[in-house]
Amino acid sequence: MKESVQILGIVLVRNEDLFVGQAVANIAAFCDALILCDHQSIDATPRILEDLTRKIPQAELHHLRHPSESQELLKPFIGTPTWVFGVDGDEIYDPAKLLAFRERLRSGEFRDIWRMKGNVLHCTELRPDRSSATGYMAPPSRSVTKLYNFSAISAWDGDTVERLHGGHIHFQSGFDDNKKWNFQESLDWEESPLRCLHTCFLPRSSRDVGGMGVRENIMETYRGGMGGLLRRFFSRLTGRSPESRWKHEYYRRGTLETVDARPFFP
Repeated sequence: MKESVQILGIVLVRNEDLFVGQAVANIAAFCDALILCDHQSIDATPRILEDLTRKIPQAELHHLRHPSESQELLKPFIGTPTWVFGVDGDEIYDPAKLLAFRERLRSGEFRDIWRMKGNVLHCTELRPDRSSATGYMAPPSRSVTKLYNFSAISAWDGDTVERLHGGHIHFQSGFDDNKKWNFQESLDWEESPLRCLHTCFLPRSSRDVGGMGVRENIMETYRGGMGGLLRRFFSRLTGRSPESRWKHEYYRRGTLETVDARPFFP
């Protein structure tokens, strides 16, 4: 008997209380199962995630001491007919587009693809009424969408700093890292089934308000050698993350564009 394809969402967050509620709510109907991971947040993020876990039947909550523990939670799904959807607390997807895309994914239409990327707007501004968003589009900026076909691999081991990043991937026969499907290269923003407002240039936590810079991503912080250790130390003391060089370099390409944000905040 053919196994049914499932979609597993995994959300890894730290101090994301301004957008994480919307980010999770928007992917809930898309996912058959949902793993929520909090990495030592000190704002309202843990309370928001606990509330979401009560409201979303397929969601479970984990409190992590290190972001690498999120990759461990995915190991039981390796080699199974599971699409793993990695989402951050600043990634707000179009829920209607996702829901329409869900049946295409579960039907096996993309069974020969290893990973997918979608269209992204790296937001520098979101109107207070959330009617429009302005930012840098991917492309030409880099996409952040993380959607992986775990039936394509037999193992994902090594130094994985966080879920779906780093380490060494062992592929099943017929698959390799070139088996990609990039919606952002073939479809425009309005057509894409996988589109996201990435609020990386906006305050993401109630603790950030008042001049907070663009915070580092996990890979920058934990792969930064002695400098990274010092940055983590001062981050814990102040509750603020150092400024990200990666985001300024890769997410600010092209010209500023403004889109209708209403579909993302139904």
